[in-house]
Amino acid sequence: MTRLVQLTVAGDVTEAEQVQELLAAAGIESHLEPAVDHDPEAPDDMPLKVLVEESEMDDARDAIEALTEPDELEED
Repeated sequence: MTRLVQLTVAGDVTEAEQVQELLAAAGIESHLEPAVDHDPEAPDDMPLKVLVEESEMDDARDAIEALTEPDELEED
């Protein structure tokens, strides 16, 4: 089994799912796990670690960087 490593920490489930979608678009599988111990009285929307296989870490970073760069503004 390949070791999973932390790529980033998402602030909430929505952000984590967006990162997963970016990675999936690049053909990279990812996994989520809680970034903190879950307090039963706290809201369910907590920070999550986004994990990828260690061998795909560089590709995952490149994919997120490439897919999250703002489009260059066209000048009139």
